[in-house]
Amino acid sequence: MAASPGEFYVRQDRLTDPGALARLFDGLPDRPPDLRNLVSQLIIHVAWAANYAIPPGTRMPRDTIPVADRLGLIASSSAGPLSTLRPPEKRTFGTCRDYALMLCSLLRHHSIPARVRCGFATYFSAAPYEDHWICEYWSAVETRWVRTDAQLDQLQRDQLGVRFDCADLPNEAFLTAGQAWRLARSGAADPGAFGHGNDRGWWFLRVNVHRDLLALTNRQVSAWDSWRNSTEPGKALGTADFASVDRLAEASETVAGAPDRIAILEEIAARSQTPPWQA
Repeated sequence: MAASPGEFYVRQDRLTDPGALARLFDGLPDRPPDLRNLVSQLIIHVAWAANYAIPPGTRMPRDTIPVADRLGLIASSSAGPLSTLRPPEKRTFGTCRDYALMLCSLLRHHSIPARVRCGFATYFSAAPYEDHWICEYWSAVETRWVRTDAQLDQLQRDQLGVRFDCADLPNEAFLTAGQAWRLARSGAADPGAFGHGNDRGWWFLRVNVHRDLLALTNRQVSAWDSWRNSTEPGKALGTADFASVDRLAEASETVAGAPDRIAILEEIAARSQTPPWQA
């Protein structure tokens, strides 16, 4: 029998499982907004390090790591419970996906269904739609998925001019990759507005559609993360490619909204793991 949405998204997976350090979660608040605030104080995004006066030359790994390993780094760099306010030099380094994984792990620890999503945020200054990862959790009271960005601490909110609730993102603040693809396909947005730094356009939208689809099946790290290795031929999309991504985007949006159909997502994801530059 297929797992229910609660069962599937409340169980820890390979990356969110805190392992032997689950004890560090004991005694923490169980309200999602409070957990979001806590996570924002545990990690520094490598791209923001200079804003926290982190010295140049500091080793700042950006590879996504399991939460169990993240907890080990936190414990070794600073004693005390996770709720202890840590100065920047005592935080660990990572990227937006690491914040999302940590929050997802904490929510699941409190038996709150949660999952990591890949898409594009509208609140960074780099571009209209910037490559980004967040966490969303199921609110039983409101019967909806609530999108939450655990990266934005007070410093980032102030510098970005963010005034909305980071624990309940407005619809226009973050688009999942499937939403972004469909928006661009409709002609309502320029595909060149979506991407990461100078890498943007249809090919990057395609990358994130695959990454989000895989994340919905708890594959938050995949071969699609090697998009920096893509060659120019690998960035070219033909008619069949557009049609294929259309189907993936529709599946990720419609099936994600009805997660009792997890098995359908699993079947689609199993066929979507190899990017063209690795084929």
